[in-house]
Amino acid sequence: MVIKVFLATSSGSTAIKKKQQDVVGFLEALKVEYTQLDIACNEENRMWMRQNVPEEKKPANGIPLPPQIFNEEGYCGDYETFFDAKEENSVYNFLGLAPPPGSKEAVKAESVEDGTDPDESLNDSLEVPVEERNGDAHGEEEQAADEEEGEGEGEGTEEVAEEGETADDEDVEGETADDEEVEGETTEDMEEEGEAVEETDEAPEDTQAQAEEEEEQEEEEAEVQEEEEAE
Repeated sequence: MVIKVFLATSSGSTAIKKKQQDVVGFLEALKVEYTQLDIACNEENRMWMRQNVPEEKKPANGIPLPPQIFNEEGYCGDYETFFDAKEENSVYNFLGLAPPPGSKEAVKAESVEDGTDPDESLNDSLEVPVEERNGDAHGEEEQAADEEEGEGEGEGTEEVAEEGETADDEDVEGETADDEEVEGETTEDMEEEGEAVEETDEAPEDTQAQAEEEEEQEEEEAEVQEEEEAE
């Protein structure tokens, strides 16, 4: 079966040229064999194309524009229907060809025959192996465990630092208390020394007063004795 693409090699329309290139380029990418038939330089090709495009597929003026695609004598469609088939991954069906095994269109056709969802079949074919998924999950778990260990070590370091600071504060408080005790003892010693000095000062005063009293008494006794002798 030969795919025929009717096109105009010398068309002055940029839009037509772009559509023709799109169709030809996509067929080449799919490695679909096709034949280009020029209607600009071959009147026979022009007439055959116009006669074999179905009436319901012709535009309002009755003159179909290239590109037009056929499979042998059967009409496939114009650029718009080709573009829709490409978007729906059904180009082989559009061309009337069997899709190659393993292609998206082949998987879709098999799913329709089996009565399964074609999207699920495509997802299954593209599904990541369980081992790889588990490997990724295992790697994420290990990473999370490492992060938790890092946080635990950081908290432990902070606690040790806080305990060290607390111990330092306690040592400082202990030193302050010792200093206060020393100051208290010093104050008490000074007070005792002051009292001893006062007592020492008072002792000489008492001795001096006693000596004066003794002198006065001796003088009085001497006076009494002199009076007695005078009598």
